[in-house]
Amino acid sequence: MGCCYSRLEREETVSRCKARKRYMKQLVKARQAFSASHSLYIRSLRGTGAALRQFSNAETYIRRPQPHQHHHLPPVLPSPTPRTPPPPPPPHIPMSPSSDTWTSITASPALPPPPPPPPSSTWDFWDPFVPSTSRTVTEEEWEATTIASEAMVTVTGAASSAPPPSVVSGFSKDTSSTELAMVVSRNTKDLVEIIKELDEYFLKAADAGAQLSLLLEVPTFSSQKKGGQVYNNGWSLWGSNTKPNDAFGKLNGELTATNMGNGYGGNSRSHCSTVEKLYAWEKKLYQEVKTAEATRIEHEKKVEQLRKLELKRADYVKTEKTKKEVEKLESQMMVASQAIETTSAEIIKLREIELYPQLLELVKGLMCMWRSMYESHQVQTHIVEQLKYLNIIPSAEPTSEIHRQSTLQLELEVQQWHASFCNLVKAQRDYVQSLTGWLRLCLFQISGNPLLRTGQDSRIYSLCEEWNLAVDRIPDKVASEGIKSFLTVVHAIVVQQAEEYRQKKKADSASKELDKRATELRSLESKYVSHSMRECSASTRGRDPVQEKQNKVDNLRTKAQDEKQKHENLVSVTRSMTINNLQMSFPHVFQAMVGFSSVCMHAYEAVYNQTKNPDQHEVKRLLP
Repeated sequence: MGCCYSRLEREETVSRCKARKRYMKQLVKARQAFSASHSLYIRSLRGTGAALRQFSNAETYIRRPQPHQHHHLPPVLPSPTPRTPPPPPPPHIPMSPSSDTWTSITASPALPPPPPPPPSSTWDFWDPFVPSTSRTVTEEEWEATTIASEAMVTVTGAASSAPPPSVVSGFSKDTSSTELAMVVSRNTKDLVEIIKELDEYFLKAADAGAQLSLLLEVPTFSSQKKGGQVYNNGWSLWGSNTKPNDAFGKLNGELTATNMGNGYGGNSRSHCSTVEKLYAWEKKLYQEVKTAEATRIEHEKKVEQLRKLELKRADYVKTEKTKKEVEKLESQMMVASQAIETTSAEIIKLREIELYPQLLELVKGLMCMWRSMYESHQVQTHIVEQLKYLNIIPSAEPTSEIHRQSTLQLELEVQQWHASFCNLVKAQRDYVQSLTGWLRLCLFQISGNPLLRTGQDSRIYSLCEEWNLAVDRIPDKVASEGIKSFLTVVHAIVVQQAEEYRQKKKADSASKELDKRATELRSLESKYVSHSMRECSASTRGRDPVQEKQNKVDNLRTKAQDEKQKHENLVSVTRSMTINNLQMSFPHVFQAMVGFSSVCMHAYEAVYNQTKNPDQHEVKRLLP
């Protein structure tokens, strides 16, 4: 029995249908992972923006006095004030051995920027802060109005340095050079104002994925709580003890349960339902093909047996019995063939009527989403440029417990941003590869003769092949490293705050010890009411207890002062390091995201546009 089953599995038709079933099973799981990773990525954008706002609200600085304004100059062209030099870099601080992995990166005040985008035209984007040609009068006006402390920059002045039409066309009607000008054309802002604007565009980037969420059937958790936090409260989207990959796994499971409970499976136009129905039909087809193949093999045996019986002119009853068995098997083969044709027709119908339009909508949704994200990240790039012009002095306020917790929360959210980004890229690749692999087996015969294909077959195959090539070419590592470099910077702040906190505990401990010993000294001094009594005691006992205690108190006072000074120094380092790190790391991460979203936008546009001219794309012939 085992040998027969093994032979059956090796039959080309059976093994092909088994592979089709396997690809479709992978597609069902990949669709769930795609939906889950998309949902977590959207949440991570909201969570990162909210965590940044909380972090900036806790960070305290003092505004520098505004320089005297030259009123005799026109308001549109104020006298450019010199840029405020950044605070001096903090000195090297040795960290604890437990932080060696991070310390080697974060202890140095000058972190290396992430690798620049590859030299490709698809990464180019308009940046009014970086002139593409020699400086012109318009550009000088732009810089002057940007760095002036109190001058308002008119929208007209910003619009005069408009990008080339080819770049502006990448923006939607809601996002233009005017909007960029509105973002950067106010008075010099403080950190909270800059981060507030940054958060607004994190929310816009997250909103860009709403339509794709509907197509991927991401469930809404508006009232559901996890880890004590409401999902859509704009702050903590995961419990503080939840790791990013745990969150991905939980949501993936929730998607399966929610899709079944919310009626997704009953909706004939649901992509989830379509994929699951295709999987069910593929399992049925596999069983039918396996049964048909087993019947065919048995039929061949009986035909050969009958031939031998007829050649030997064997017993008539035995020969007739074998003939009837052959006829029965032939009848079963006809029924099996009809069943296979019916099942295949259902698969083709689902593929043409439901799956192909859904795939078109998915590609269109991805195109629109990354176009909107490109616009949002581009504006964010210009927003963070304003960090260069922060007119502030780091305060001497120590890091509060609330601030430490907000920094830890920011680290968690950026970690989730990085993990969900990587998961999103991988999930989409797995999805498209499973889909393309299934189509290759569906649309090409193993015999070498191309299956009779409709124009719809060619279009769906061409769409998925182009999609598959597009996701393979997307340079996600640059964006991933950009987010990771920001995570490194945030972790450096966490480590520095922890060092400051440890020093604060040491300073507080030294101060308490000093107070305790000083109290003991006062109590001892009260026992010796006069100097003469101390001298008498010293002469009789050979020592002065009060003086000994006084010496200890003096030593403790020196130690307490030293520990307090160390703490104050670390507070200054923390404040300076925080703003320096933000100024250094923010532009890189958003430039990386602009580059990635730009490539995605153009890639999906190309995939979607090729479907409008299907006659120009022939299906490739796969060799058997």
